[in-house]
Amino acid sequence: MTTTSPLPPVLRPAPTSAPPPEAPEAPPVRKVPLVVAALLAAGLDAYVFAEHGGKPGVLLLLGLGLGFALFHSRFGFTSAWRQLIAVGNGTGLRAHALLLGTTATLFALIIGTGTGLFGSEPAPSAGALGVGLLLGAFVFAVGMQLGGACASGTLFAVGAGQSSIVLTLGGFILGSTLAAWQFDLWNDLPALDPVVLSDHIGWFGSWGVTILALVGLVALTRLVQRRRNPPPVGAVPTTRGAARRALRGSWPLAAGAVVLALLGAGVLLVSGGAWGVTSAFALWGSEAFGALGGSPESWSFWQQPGNAEMLAGPILADKNSLTDIGIMIGAAVAASLGGTWALHRGIPWRTAVAAVLGGVLMGIGARLAGGCNIGAYLAGIASGSLHGWLWGATALVGTWAGLRLRPLFGLVNPKPTDGAC
Repeated sequence: MTTTSPLPPVLRPAPTSAPPPEAPEAPPVRKVPLVVAALLAAGLDAYVFAEHGGKPGVLLLLGLGLGFALFHSRFGFTSAWRQLIAVGNGTGLRAHALLLGTTATLFALIIGTGTGLFGSEPAPSAGALGVGLLLGAFVFAVGMQLGGACASGTLFAVGAGQSSIVLTLGGFILGSTLAAWQFDLWNDLPALDPVVLSDHIGWFGSWGVTILALVGLVALTRLVQRRRNPPPVGAVPTTRGAARRALRGSWPLAAGAVVLALLGAGVLLVSGGAWGVTSAFALWGSEAFGALGGSPESWSFWQQPGNAEMLAGPILADKNSLTDIGIMIGAAVAASLGGTWALHRGIPWRTAVAAVLGGVLMGIGARLAGGCNIGAYLAGIASGSLHGWLWGATALVGTWAGLRLRPLFGLVNPKPTDGAC
């Protein structure tokens, strides 16, 4: 009997991506954390409504929704860039494209028609094009890969009880505060004026160009994925039934993208500005420094227009502080409902160092670039501002660098499938 010998490796057809493993059933509800988080959410929002009015109260509610959606969809920016650069998996970046396109559509409708609530006047997010933007986005992306989360990811991971990310958040606040303290060192870096498409081709033209660019991005990720044949991503806990899955299980990335876009548009409607994250970290750190006897009000950063009012006002009336706090509490509610809320112990020392260092780099990078993956990347692209695209492109380069630093801290990178080119 004759047998056929297998083809030599170089002639074998490239393996196709296997379907992801079936998701496990969600564990039981964590009742005590759920009750604590729910009471905190209700009590804090009642206080904000009573003390500061409807606008801050609604912003906190929107933050709660953002945290709930971020956790249940596991919507990641850090992991999406890591998967694309490391193994060519563009699934996460295609989810970004859906989020960006939906947000851009809603922004065009809101800003283009001047629609706002509570007397707000919605405006696009525009940023200068210069050395600070490029350097900040690069440093931020390196920090993401070391710290294990982006700005929004840090907040929802902390709410979900991930202890190592608490260290990332502490480093994030420290880095943001250091950058605010040393504002004069980086404020005058060379830069060009912001470029916002709607100023040149109107809101409809801006929206059309943005959507076409996002379609091209999706096509590029599919091409990369076909060539590199990435391994499947592990499944996350879910549950049967649409209603139960919405409250307890994992959401499809597409669902998370749409819900996040709607809630982000709500932030614009209510406040007049796009959803942001990191300016609150500089505020929290500076307030803590002031409580210890320092004088952050003497720093040039806090003497800038708008910043002085932020520092002088209460934290629970600050837009980004409200949504940030809401994200953490909303994620705690979601994680408790999903049965996954837990405090993780026994963090390896190298992981702890990477978490703090990554947070510091993100804090500094966000201030240099004038925003993070939310305030610069998402809000900038959705607003038709060129700085959002430059931030995203530079972040991909920073991700490549960050992946090469991760093994120094014992952090594992995704591996390509055997035989993938």
